[in-house]
Amino acid sequence: MIALTQLVVVLDATIVNVALPQAQRELELSDTERQWVITAYVLAFGALLLLGGRVADYWGRKRSYMVGMLGFGLASVWGGLAQSGTELVVARGLQGVFAALLAPAALALLTVTFPAGRERGTAFAVFGTVAGTGAAVGLALGGVLTEFADWRWCLLVNIAFAVVGLVGAMLFVSESRVEGGNGYDVLGTLAVTLGLAALVYGFTLAESGWAEPDTIGFLVGGLALLAVFVRIEARVAQQPLLPLRIVRDRARAGAFLIQAAIGAVYIGMTLYLMFHLQIVLGLSPLMAGLASLAMTFATMITAPVAARLLPTRGPRVLMTGGPLIAAAGMLWLTFVTADGNYWTEVFGGLVVVGIGIAFVIIPVQNVALVGVDHHDAGAASALVNSAMQIGGCIGLSVFTTIYLGAVERSAGAGDGRAAALTQGYSAVFLATAVTLVAAAVIAATMLRGPRLAASPRQPAEVPVHVG
Repeated sequence: MIALTQLVVVLDATIVNVALPQAQRELELSDTERQWVITAYVLAFGALLLLGGRVADYWGRKRSYMVGMLGFGLASVWGGLAQSGTELVVARGLQGVFAALLAPAALALLTVTFPAGRERGTAFAVFGTVAGTGAAVGLALGGVLTEFADWRWCLLVNIAFAVVGLVGAMLFVSESRVEGGNGYDVLGTLAVTLGLAALVYGFTLAESGWAEPDTIGFLVGGLALLAVFVRIEARVAQQPLLPLRIVRDRARAGAFLIQAAIGAVYIGMTLYLMFHLQIVLGLSPLMAGLASLAMTFATMITAPVAARLLPTRGPRVLMTGGPLIAAAGMLWLTFVTADGNYWTEVFGGLVVVGIGIAFVIIPVQNVALVGVDHHDAGAASALVNSAMQIGGCIGLSVFTTIYLGAVERSAGAGDGRAAALTQGYSAVFLATAVTLVAAAVIAATMLRGPRLAASPRQPAEVPVHVG
């Protein structure tokens, strides 16, 4: 049931991508409104995750999970029935708000339900596999629904997930919460929420130019507010929104950075992959969605292997090698051409990327959360998800700037439209490869110490104890 929750949260970041052209035509959306259908969800989700994690800790994780699932389902219904672009954007924002309560509650429940042992390793393997494949599943499911039903079902399908999640929570989940005083860090909440919102919005504006006053203003303002947030958290003695002890551990901080890099690669790569498959190669939404499953199947097949290697090789080896393998797959994709085909230029690269990602998603959340105090489970879980969403939003903005520059240079050199677009996609794939190499460097330099060593004498003990 918790894995289903993670699927819903990750899936909804991409399932609408395939349906956007049809929704834009029916609702007569401008290009700006079309962009905000994606941005509203990511912005609300990423900016409110830390608050959602603390609410789950204090108010009760099961209760927060059920309220989040119910609200997410109702917002999905509103979006699926929307009659205007404004309604659709607002509904997507509300989906993000409730996802910010739902996601950390689910991950915190996983953390406290499986505190140690083989069961924890199995649970995180399942959870990590779902997290790593959800984006691709969203693309495939979006293609099927758009092709055979209507774009609205890309949102209405969440009704089924919400019903299953609510029934599963009532039957199988026990309540857990932090005992004692449960005050809220109001100033910290305002600072980090506004700071993340300004930062994400600033990177969104960067698509029209990094030197624009609005872009610079929001980016600088967001960083300033986040600096204020860190100062507030350092001074709050009781119930801080984000206890700084969570990120002071070097290995855990490295895991958060790697999670952000994976988020950037997933969201950025999948979006431009769909553009290449549909616009250049001419695949239908259904076939484009199904074509992306090569990466998903590769991840699912490799994930059990990664889970078995984790206790004997340790997370540092997997989290260094995995991004490098995935980077090789992205380099493969940089050789796409305007007159090429899926099987020779895309399929192999997706398989290699999927294999590499599997070696990252299995240990990364374990390293980020094992050893976290019960009192901090919700906040740490929120930070894991926030890193993924914020990293994805920032990465997408940077990749879009790279894409536009490459297309402009190619068009200026006299290339045709398809060739220019392909040059843009190739540039994005190269940028994602560089991002993955950076993730490997972070793993090699920050995941050090005796607590991160492999334990061949205790093969059943999968979790890595940090801090």
